[in-house]
Amino acid sequence: MNTLKQRLKAGEFVAAAWAELGSPDVAEILVRHGWPVIVIDGEHGIGELETWVAMARAIEAAGGEVVLRVPEGSETVLKRVLDRGFRSIIVPMVHTPEQARAVADFCRYPPRGQRGYAAPIVRASQFGVQADYARDRAHEDTLLMVQCEHHIAVDNLREIAAVEGIDAIFLGPNDLSASIGHLERMEEPEPQALFARVESEAAASGTLLATIQGAGRNWQELRSLGYRFVVGPNDISLLIASARQAVTDRDQELTGRTAETSAQPRY
Repeated sequence: MNTLKQRLKAGEFVAAAWAELGSPDVAEILVRHGWPVIVIDGEHGIGELETWVAMARAIEAAGGEVVLRVPEGSETVLKRVLDRGFRSIIVPMVHTPEQARAVADFCRYPPRGQRGYAAPIVRASQFGVQADYARDRAHEDTLLMVQCEHHIAVDNLREIAAVEGIDAIFLGPNDLSASIGHLERMEEPEPQALFARVESEAAASGTLLATIQGAGRNWQELRSLGYRFVVGPNDISLLIASARQAVTDRDQELTGRTAETSAQPRY
């Protein structure tokens, strides 16, 4: 069973890390060093479907759990990632209840939806080992999060959250801020007020709430605001930070220069 879905439904707070580089090894390293839930970023990260499957195998083999953010919520994309065994999915840019219903339908077999059938021969059913996959397990196992990242989606939030098959609303603070003219200015009052509206609407509808760590709020603040799934660092930023720190350490040892003068990367 999808233990991540069970944990979230039980009210547990779950922290995750992003995998952007398309590397199974890097994803495995993250799991083995304290990040057992990994979000593979198929929207902005490197790689295509079979790269993501290879990463998922490495994460799962290391004892971790996988979430995939798909590049978009089309029927073809969702059908293929579900067939290849992804059970926890984030769909970006869902602005209306009509979009949400379409996404949910693409993820569920008839009569609940319109997912195309190939259950006995796909990785999702363990290539036919799970005989009840299409009838029951697929719907019980799927964790479907849709991203609220436009002011139109905030206006429609309760209707989106009420769509059968949608398990959580994922607040995307960067794009949501940009939709009201505050690109890269998430900590300003107007975006923060919009975030508060999302949090209030989610609480009123009893909807699971997810987001990224940052935008002026730390882990503890986000948990206190009702978020149950929060994605923090990504592999690229961790590598950049470590590389810069290594440069700082090197230059301080060799020349005695301060961290401020040696923190920038050299090309």
